[in-house]
Amino acid sequence: MYIPSPATNGFHVGPAFIHVYGLMYVIGITLAILITQRRWKAAGGEPGLVGDVALWAVPAGIIGGRIYFDLTTPKYIPHHWYGVFAVWDGGLGIWGGIALGALVGVWRVRRHGANVGVFADCVAPALLVAQAVGRIGNYFNKELFGGPTTLPWGLQIPLAYRPPGYAAYSTFHPTFLYELIWDLSLAAFLVWLGHHRSIRPPGLFALYVTGYSAFRIFEESLRVDPSEHFLGLRFNMYVAIILTIAGAVWFWYTQRRRPATAGAGGAAGTPPAGEADVAAQVGADAAEPAGGAAGDGD
Repeated sequence: MYIPSPATNGFHVGPAFIHVYGLMYVIGITLAILITQRRWKAAGGEPGLVGDVALWAVPAGIIGGRIYFDLTTPKYIPHHWYGVFAVWDGGLGIWGGIALGALVGVWRVRRHGANVGVFADCVAPALLVAQAVGRIGNYFNKELFGGPTTLPWGLQIPLAYRPPGYAAYSTFHPTFLYELIWDLSLAAFLVWLGHHRSIRPPGLFALYVTGYSAFRIFEESLRVDPSEHFLGLRFNMYVAIILTIAGAVWFWYTQRRRPATAGAGGAAGTPPAGEADVAAQVGADAAEPAGGAAGDGD
């Protein structure tokens, strides 16, 4: 018994054809905004800030994700004059999207005088939920699968979608599904950790970077879709290794700089002993010591 591939990657609503890939991104982004609003409000923040950040960061994330995709997987760019822009056909590099979206988000949060680290911890689990939903779109596009497998949960891939050299195989590792499960599990863990431990911001976001990137090391070892290679390894493998180490060091550094406070715990979604402490943490001016500014902006 294997997982069948969808017969189509979308559906018609009147004359318009709706791509499931794009629809999943819309749903994922919507869920991320709602989850972040809930967590930010629980931390004592103004929910309206989340909408402002999303208004700027979401388009930036899409642009950054497409730029990353075009630069790292040029073989997947559709052969049209508009191919580099054709996100509806698939192709958003998560790391490029998070990087540019985060930079723009930091700008908006600082502009409102709120604490970047606290906001980052609120958004970390929400990003993972959005990424998990987005992987459903990859399933409908019949992309991002791993090497051949005979496991019961192998994904059936039509001949036209199999990469060169794999025409004789019909079932492949559903790496999109592996990542979906991991993303939701990591999101749940971050929420649990925020409720049961005093994590200094942006510790949860650092763990998000570490955990997601660590999983991508495993995922990249399975994937067979076209990618740029260096010294025998996929380019994304190097990115995943670097970010896993960087995220772990970032988490260690943020937690050792000074003891976690009640406000830091509240940033993760746990109401601290005094509500006033949370308000003070969330509303803290971005002008903190140089070391703290650098950590929040990474």
